[in-house]
Amino acid sequence: MKNSVRGSVDPFIVMDVMEAASNKEKSGYEVIHLEVGQPGTSAPKMAAESVKNKISKSTMGYTVALGIPELREKIADLYLRWYNIQVEPERIIVTPGSSGAFILTFTGLFDVGDTVGVGSPGYPSYRQILKALSLNTSIIKTFNNNKFQPVAADIINNSLDGLLVASPANPTGSMLNKYDLEKLIDACKMKQTVFISDEIYHGIEYESKAVSALEVSDDCIVINSFSKYFSMTGWRLGWIVVPKNHIRQFERLAQNMFICAPHISQIAALGALDASDELNLNLKTYEANRTMLIEELPKLGLENFAPPDGAFYFYIDVSEYTNDSVNFAKSVLDEVHVAVTPGIDFDPERGRKTIRLSYACSTSDLKEGLKRLEKFMSKYIIK
Repeated sequence: MKNSVRGSVDPFIVMDVMEAASNKEKSGYEVIHLEVGQPGTSAPKMAAESVKNKISKSTMGYTVALGIPELREKIADLYLRWYNIQVEPERIIVTPGSSGAFILTFTGLFDVGDTVGVGSPGYPSYRQILKALSLNTSIIKTFNNNKFQPVAADIINNSLDGLLVASPANPTGSMLNKYDLEKLIDACKMKQTVFISDEIYHGIEYESKAVSALEVSDDCIVINSFSKYFSMTGWRLGWIVVPKNHIRQFERLAQNMFICAPHISQIAALGALDASDELNLNLKTYEANRTMLIEELPKLGLENFAPPDGAFYFYIDVSEYTNDSVNFAKSVLDEVHVAVTPGIDFDPERGRKTIRLSYACSTSDLKEGLKRLEKFMSKYIIK
């Protein structure tokens, strides 16, 4: 039995690093996890209470494909609270995580052979999902002077059916301001390119608020998730906001591809949307961790980075020390038991000389991780 060509995707390397770290732990080592983009905190207490109250009174079963109406209404209220914009609840589609949202979006918008532009460095699963759906990826090489974000010329000078932009971005944490977002969306309109905005790190910002594409235009697709700000990665719940004329198309696909997002997760999300006080305490931890890394990383010889505007990652140029980030990350794990992600996950070309550190862990774990990295850098790296 043969495998499909479209199924021959690259591995998600951070998952391989997680597995290697898990094997270290099984062997008795204490590993500091700076590799995974997952909050170190659990789901908010109000999410757990919401499930506890509901599950004792009713059976968890299928919901309507677009998501339970109460949840869609509360997500719409979130847009009013965060961005002061009105989003009709019927435009919101609840999905099995943001991964389900990407699959649904790519399937609903593009035909086999269409081309979608994605920035590099960028979230690796964009490319792999597109390939698995027999869609083409146009890699847009981005640079620090543009905050590692695509610019209007990248759309105007290319023939793209779609453009996918993340702000805050993974792995760099960079954000687009409203002016630059407007220029990108205007360029997409001029070229009849669908604009897709990945906003799953919204809510985790530091010096300025992230701008939603919906503040600029309703003629776009916005994807978000309960995984990051809401600290609910394992609950696998996300959502899409679509223009009105796309609702039925996406609904039909959701009915057949997923039936619905997990009912229990939707109930938990109802509570999570009311937990802003608890969630903002998590943000204070991220802020403290970010400040610590800005101060401490240069002392270790890891000074070549741009401080993130949002999310919880540092993307660090380690070209002074290696041109093999996979081996570099392996050495860090083997020698000092700190898990970091090689940059090749995010940029197949330049990522051989970069690594990503996640600071979504506790501050105490981060302090210990920095002590171990100091040992690694002083013992094994010659400047």
